[in-house]
Amino acid sequence: MKDKKTELIAKEVLQNEINALKNLKQKIDKSFRNLVKEILKCKNGKIIISGVGKSGIIARKWAATFSSTGTPSFYLDASGASHGDMGQITSNDLVILISNSGQSEELKNIIQYVSRNKNIKLIGITSKRDSLLYRNSEHVFLMPSIKEAGPENIVPTSSTTCQLALGDAIAIACMKFKKFSKLDFKKFHPSGTLSIKLKTVGDLMITGKKLPIVKDNAIMKEALKIINNKKLGLIIIRKKNGDTCGIVTDGDIKRIAQKYKNFEDLKIRKVMKKNPMSIEVDTLAAKALSLMNSKKITSLFVHKNKKIKKTVGIVHMHDILKSNIN
Repeated sequence: MKDKKTELIAKEVLQNEINALKNLKQKIDKSFRNLVKEILKCKNGKIIISGVGKSGIIARKWAATFSSTGTPSFYLDASGASHGDMGQITSNDLVILISNSGQSEELKNIIQYVSRNKNIKLIGITSKRDSLLYRNSEHVFLMPSIKEAGPENIVPTSSTTCQLALGDAIAIACMKFKKFSKLDFKKFHPSGTLSIKLKTVGDLMITGKKLPIVKDNAIMKEALKIINNKKLGLIIIRKKNGDTCGIVTDGDIKRIAQKYKNFEDLKIRKVMKKNPMSIEVDTLAAKALSLMNSKKITSLFVHKNKKIKKTVGIVHMHDILKSNIN
């Protein structure tokens, strides 16, 4: 095997697929918009995606990507559909069939079944205008005529690459129109590295009875007792109406003790730091960590709905780092 020849083959394949994607890009028009609109309109039914062979594998990928980005979908095995699984398709469903030729035998039964049910919509993804799939689909996205990357133009390569890319384009378009956020994405990805990156301050904050809180008319002696019991190295200071008005940390106490002889009898409002830093509960933990590093602090107060004075928790740097967020 000659190394240069191997490299040349690889580059030719990739260039062929790049050219195919460029052709696909030129085909994005009203038919694409209509396809996305139909998917967004499907609220009372299911989105069912099917294909045969390599197109079937692509159909699985479409369903997985759609579902993880806010458009619930599932893959229907075309062969299984002809042996009972057709019952999964019901009124108000939207069926998407992917077939380069549009003539796959295994899809014919699905096409016939959907055609007999007026309340089921069919979207066809094919490259052949004269195909069964094209003629029977309510909406069609006509793929460009593509030269496959392999010899004799027989191995599905460039065509399946375009199918894959089209599915991603549809999924992201739907995702943006639905205003699908990072927090929504996190709900569908509770495990793994992705979930760690999407952890919020609310996932890691300390709340409830674990919070060290004292009224602003308390004396330092009371505050010291609470700080020692809660072991967070700080205390939240609140007014009578429940608004947060200050903070005292372990470091502050050392400086206060050096400055005042009888500091334990001082009113905490006299020595507290006013306007402590607070962060929204749905802020990404990684962003909170970055803020702590830039301000050279180890904790942040947490609030909801932009109500900075209403502290609902404390997020500590150590808890963020323990979650492998950096």
